[in-house]
Amino acid sequence: MQTPLFILGPTGSGKSAIAVAVAQQLGNAEIISADAYQVYRAMPVLTAAPSAEEQGGIPHHLIGNMEVQENNDAATHARRAQACIEAIQARGNTPIITGGSGLYVKFISHGISPAPPGDPELRAELMALPAEECVRRLQEADPEGAAATNLQNPRYVVRNLEIVLLGGKPLSYWRNNWQPQACGPGFTICREVPELDARIATRARLMLKHGAIDEVAALPAELSPTAEKTLGLSLIRQHLEGTLSRHELVNALALATRQYAKRQRTWLRREPWAAPISLNAATTTRQAVENILRALH
Repeated sequence: MQTPLFILGPTGSGKSAIAVAVAQQLGNAEIISADAYQVYRAMPVLTAAPSAEEQGGIPHHLIGNMEVQENNDAATHARRAQACIEAIQARGNTPIITGGSGLYVKFISHGISPAPPGDPELRAELMALPAEECVRRLQEADPEGAAATNLQNPRYVVRNLEIVLLGGKPLSYWRNNWQPQACGPGFTICREVPELDARIATRARLMLKHGAIDEVAALPAELSPTAEKTLGLSLIRQHLEGTLSRHELVNALALATRQYAKRQRTWLRREPWAAPISLNAATTTRQAVENILRALH
């Protein structure tokens, strides 16, 4: 049985191309996406899903396999990924998991947390409250958990409050009673921030050039809660409504992506099991692949 290999990194780092090149060198590998949004077939440009050409003849899984009305979450995605891993291993191939969506990666690599699953009605009720009210309720219900939560991120606050209310126990209970499974070798693609920022700016321009605005314009009115959170979606809607010029949209999309990449880097630094692979503008994909393959042997 072939052990899964993880190739991670923030958005714009080049991890997808490196994963394909590693798979080509191994010769018997298939790629599983750990991205929360590339599952949506209606938004390949906006979610930077690898095109058929970029997939390089390597089988890819959990990309473009859902409608935007279908909800996705980390636990559901992890179960689907595990089914893919087992099927790939049964074929005698190596599963390569690549992505940068923190909890999605964590559940695939370390198993699904036993914390209570989400409750759409409760979440809608909490999301309708002022952000400071959710913070206050979390601090009252679980002071220690609140202190460990990024209180500036309403999504984290709501989810953690939801866990406390549904489970009837503090967040520490779920963390301390989670027995993670052993995961395969992992690597994090790292670039210096100025270089990554420049790559992100280029990517924002190319997204618009290649049709991201038309993608959003063609979406149905009702999207799933997960699809609604797709990075850049709300900004492009503002452009379509006439409140953002194209120039402002490019800058806003690049800024939002840089902020997202910063959160990804913060999360990845807390995952020491994934060894860093440092790249720069002069590093070729081939050199990165050689570094990974050398570390595997």
